[in-house]
Amino acid sequence: MESRRLRLAAWLALMLLAGVAVAAPPRVRIETSAGNIVVQLDAERAPLSVKNFLQYAADGFYAGTIFHRVVTGFIIQGGGYQEDLSLKPARAPVANESGNGLANHRGTIAMARSADPHSADAQFYFNLADNVALDPKPTRWGYAVFGTVVEGMEVVDEIGHRATTSRNDLADVPVQPVVIRKVVVLPDPGP
Repeated sequence: MESRRLRLAAWLALMLLAGVAVAAPPRVRIETSAGNIVVQLDAERAPLSVKNFLQYAADGFYAGTIFHRVVTGFIIQGGGYQEDLSLKPARAPVANESGNGLANHRGTIAMARSADPHSADAQFYFNLADNVALDPKPTRWGYAVFGTVVEGMEVVDEIGHRATTSRNDLADVPVQPVVIRKVVVLPDPGP
């Protein structure tokens, strides 16, 4: 068994020296009027959610949307409403991947949805705290986490402390809008 491990380690070292590398997890930069947030996506554990998010980013869907829901100490949610609070039409929802082993911990990004567990489409949220109540239980679906903030958590926190109001039948809307200018897929940094 030990010789098998040594052969495997030698093979991996040879592959790295030969320039064969495993692709890094995808990263995106969410450019907002409050600053930039860089997120590393977990395509291995949340492939449907990541593919969905990246397609919306590639389509330019998020440009001009806002963080329309801010609950201090809980979450900031965006990616669906425009500044006038009109809802952008989204594609069909994706299947819920909340059982993927990723938890709603502070600094993670997850799919927003309605009471229907398989209703997530374009909207997402950032966890401002460890929100274990959003994780799945054996008796119910949770909310699917699909990445982690790797830069700009101070921007997320600042947005999370904005004053809010109610507008157009929506609660917790920031008084001063936080606009998502664009979501950029970052190049693979390589080995």
